[in-house]
This record gives sequence, C-alpha cells and structure tokens, in this order.
Amino acid sequence: MTTRAGMLIAAGALVAGTATVLPASAAPRPEPSPRPIAPLVWSGCGTAGYPKLQCATLKVPLNHDDPAGRSITLALTRIPHTSTTFQGPLVVNPGGPGGSGRTMAGFVAASLPAKVAAEYDVIGFDPRGVGRSEPALNCRPGHFDPVRPDSVPSGAEGEQLGLERAQAFAKACGDKYADVLPYIDTVSTARDVDAIRAALGAPKLSYLGYSYGTYLGAVYARLYPDRVRRMALDSVVNPQGVWYEDNIAQDYAFDTRHKDFMAWVARQDATYGLGTDPAAVEAAWYGMRDALRTTPAGGKVGPGELEDTYLPGGYYNGYWPKLAEAFSAYVNDKDAVPLTRAYENYGAMDAAADNSYSIYTSVQCRDAKWPRDWSTWRTDNWDVHAKAPFSTWNNAWYNAPCASWPVDSLTPPDVSNDEVPPVLILQATDDAATPYEGGVALRRMVQGSSLVVEEGGGNHGVTLAGNDCMDEHLASYLATGVVPRGDGQAEADAVCSALPEPEAKPMPKKPAKEPAGKPAEKRAAVAPAATGGEALHALLGHER
Repeated sequence: MTTRAGMLIAAGALVAGTATVLPASAAPRPEPSPRPIAPLVWSGCGTAGYPKLQCATLKVPLNHDDPAGRSITLALTRIPHTSTTFQGPLVVNPGGPGGSGRTMAGFVAASLPAKVAAEYDVIGFDPRGVGRSEPALNCRPGHFDPVRPDSVPSGAEGEQLGLERAQAFAKACGDKYADVLPYIDTVSTARDVDAIRAALGAPKLSYLGYSYGTYLGAVYARLYPDRVRRMALDSVVNPQGVWYEDNIAQDYAFDTRHKDFMAWVARQDATYGLGTDPAAVEAAWYGMRDALRTTPAGGKVGPGELEDTYLPGGYYNGYWPKLAEAFSAYVNDKDAVPLTRAYENYGAMDAAADNSYSIYTSVQCRDAKWPRDWSTWRTDNWDVHAKAPFSTWNNAWYNAPCASWPVDSLTPPDVSNDEVPPVLILQATDDAATPYEGGVALRRMVQGSSLVVEEGGGNHGVTLAGNDCMDEHLASYLATGVVPRGDGQAEADAVCSALPEPEAKPMPKKPAKEPAGKPAEKRAAVAPAATGGEALHALLGHER
C-alpha cells in the first residue's frame, strides 16, 4: 500500500450499494453464502517456468450479502501436492491491493523447500477486479502516461492540475463501474477467500500474504478464525493506520530509504563517480530532478517519472546498481539513455499496471474514510514534504482520487484477535513500504502471534527472497504450525541478520552509437521459475 490540492471536493453523485460495514467494536462472523458452490475444474495451464501449474475459475457473489444476485468470476491457479502427507490448501497473495496472484502459486511452490511445498496445494488467485478475474477494472487507461505535471505543485496552478487529474480518474471509475465499486474492498475479498476455501472442500486453509496481503489475511482471520489452520504474514500493513495515516508514514520511510540509497552510492564513488558525501550525492539527485523538469529524458522522464523509477529501489535494494548506473550516466556523462531505460524497466505503467492501480484506488478509497476537504491534504503533505521530499507529493497524487471517490467509505474492522491459531509475522526493521511499527502493532493485536525480525533489513518482502534464516522460520512454521517464542522482554520472538548490501557493478562502456529501437529489458521479464529477491519483487503487488 503506497500513497499516490483551498477547496472542498464534493462527493460523487453515485450512491453506494449495500455492503458489509464492520464496526470497529464488532467481532464479525459473516455466514457462508448459501449459493451452492460447484467443484472446481482444474486444467493444465503450465508455463516454461511452472509446467505443473493448473488453472480454474470460481463464481462468487458480487455482493456476498445478496448471494442470489449478480456473480463475478475469480481466476485461480494451483500447484497440487505430491506428498502422501497432505496439509490442505496454502492460499497465497502478493499484496497491492491490485496485485495479480496467479503466478504467485508457482513461485511459492518452487521457492519453499520441496518437502514442505509437496504437502500443500499452493493456491494463487487474482482478487476481484484484477487480471484474469472478471470483470477486470481499468478506469482510465493511460492515466500515468508520460510526461505528467511535476508532482511537487508550484503554486495554485500546479496544484489545480494535480487535482483535475485525480478527479478525472475518480470520475472515470464511477462512470465505468458504478455497479461494481461498492463491492471492491478488503472485506469482500476476504469473503472471496473463504469461498475459495469452500470450493476446495477444505474445512480450514493456510495462508501466506505479503504487504497488503497481510491486511487481507488479518481481516480474513477476524472474520473466520476457526477456518484458519496456519497464517504467515510478511511485511505487515499497520492495521491501525488504514489507509490515510499509513500512507503518510510511508512518505517518511521511503525518504529514509532513499537516503540509504544515496549513502550507498557515496560508498561506491570508485564505481559511480558521484562523490563520497551522501548529502552531496543527494543534492546531485535533486539537481537531476530539477533538470528533468525542463527537459524530460528521452521525452519520457520528467520529475514524476523519475520518482516512479527510483521508488522501487525503496522496496528492493537489488535494483540499486542499475539505478545508480542511470544516475551516474545522466550526471557525469550527460547521457539520458540509461535513465530512460531504467524508467521503462522500473517505473513505466502498462495495461496491467493500469488495472492494478484501478483496484488499488477502488479498495483503499472504499475501505476507510479519507479527508474530503482538500485543505487537509494540502496542509499535511506540505508539512511532510518539508521533512521527507523524496516521494511525498508523488504519493499524495497517487491517492488523491480518494478525496472525490464516487462511493462512500466503509468502517474498517478491528483485526484484534484472540481466537485464531498462532500467526507468524515476518518483518524487516527498515522496510519503507510497510514500516516496522506495523509488524509490532499486529503482534500486539493478535494473541499468540510471533514476530520474526530481519534486523537492519530494508527490503519489502523478507521470505523466499534469499535470507536463509527468515526462510527457515517460514518453512518450519508451514511444516509444523509451531512459532518461535521469545523471552517476553523484547518485541521480537526471533531475530535474523539482514542480507549484505548489493555490490556495485562496473559502469558499462558506452557504445559509439545507441542501436535504434533497442527494446528495454522489462522488470516483469524476470524468468518466472527464478527464486530470490528479484523474482519475488517482480511478483509482489507493490502498491505503486
């Protein structure tokens, strides 16, 4: 969940349909939909990376409170178990909201120890509105086409441009999907997860969720604690800040992580030649940003697109060498080609990303209340920007459709839980996308849960990404259901060391002439059978 200017914005004309509103004080227990659930029909849909992948579809009510009404379709995937010891379904979710989870089943099954994976049917799914599920939302295709107005507004005119873009997106969603938007929310998705469980014929499910997927899991556990067998939550959304406050917290955290990157570049001066003083390196980066305001790199990369390009480095430091290379080439060699390529690899939005963003806004704007008076946004974001300028306003505009969203907001549930079996929480101390406090908060809210910490780690997504210690905790838990227990004196029940920083890579020799039309190597082109950090981050539904 990532965040994305004086006037009151009126709410849209659409009237929200009926949907489950969960008071914070209630312990909600939705009954299963009485509509008969047909057995799932699986067929092979394997790829070169995951040849054993199977696919199925499942019809669920658009409105779970009206099971006889309109239905929608969820796209599911499965890697079936192969062991005689069968532990049931393991449902996986990569986050977002808006991340496609179909490939996640193959990745998780390939990345877990073979013995553990063999004991589960690993189940992936595209949540309602996402990817292959129907209908799939795409509110305003090309909303992020370059070059956008500078994300940091210069005066009232710049602010008005940003507001008009955000309002246009919200209006487009309402015009196209008036009948669907009231049911694109986390509680509805959690009820879909239970429909998946029922269709699988399983009395209980196990669950592995990353990022926003941790919040989805926590809501599911609140709704159906007796249907949870095991639950592992990696990189935890703070459920006490959903969603406006969480996004503000991210602004500070991403700025800190960007400074970590600048310090790393300074330590690699022998390779990148940008100086040894982190403050001076950071000043050079902002100088690059200023230059792109007047002359976008490749006609594509202005200030907003630059932020889009470097934000993934806050999620995963494995991108740092390529990002540093582009930074150095632009500053030292006046060469914009590597920067344009970096944007195409890490920052550009395609049709799948347009769909993901449509669901991101639909879920977050519906889930919880947002300020409707723009003066609140203006005051808050200028205050934060003064301390954390890296992506604050970029994130504000990313979320700004919620200020004029055409459907009323729900009340998010209290996910406190004393009925669910032991939950394993996994968290890096320096995660920017889901700051450490979220893991600590959920640890306190869910009785019997256990917190495993990657000390000094800054990446988002800490299991199945190359840290053997974290992976061993996850695998052991999925195999046995046993969580580590600390001495009660510390926040963490177990601690793992962070992975080493990435190594600098030599700057490539510049060709005499750049080949015309050479395609960029897209980040999404990571081999699907790969494991480790880069493969994980190609799959995670980054809220960005």
